Amino acid sequence: MSAPGSTATTTSSAEFVWRPMQAVDLAAVQAIADRVHRDYPEDQSVFAERLALCPGGCHVLESADQRYGYVVSHPWRYADPPKLNQLIAPLPTQPSTYYIHDIAFLPQAQGRQAASRIVRELLMLATQAGLQNASLIAINGSQPFWAHLGFRVAAQDALRDKLASYGADARFMVRDLPA
Repeated sequence: MSAPGSTATTTSSAEFVWRPMQAVDLAAVQAIADRVHRDYPEDQSVFAERLALCPGGCHVLESADQRYGYVVSHPWRYADPPKLNQLIAPLPTQPSTYYIHDIAFLPQAQGRQAASRIVRELLMLATQAGLQNASLIAINGSQPFWAHLGFRVAAQDALRDKLASYGADARFMVRDLPA
């Protein structure tokens, strides 16, 4: 969730706003992903496909018409996360989880509760869709952040091959949602 070698600006947290992602945002999303997730590259086609499949699960964080973060999420199959940089169409007709595929921020947007705000919104969306849980793959030592938001590490053995594409510290995490 951070990019090395960047300096923070003095932008106030009130100026950072989540809004629905649009196709015009894809180049900025790709630039943020390339900067933040250098060791986990994904093609722009992955972001474009997720946006086309689930526009309600894709948002950008912006301030003064500049993008500082994004989230990509969609309904999916529990304990079957897509491998990194993989197209997934179509979405399952009977999903069993709400999958948070990626969330990333430039340093200027970190520490402003932006992630907590959008995750709460996504969890409400998942609950309204009747899904019983939300899941994700935590990378880069982000387990404590996700645990703070109510996610817990779930069984890993069956996911070993898929998790390998996300790095050695990757952990599958899940959060139960209210019925």
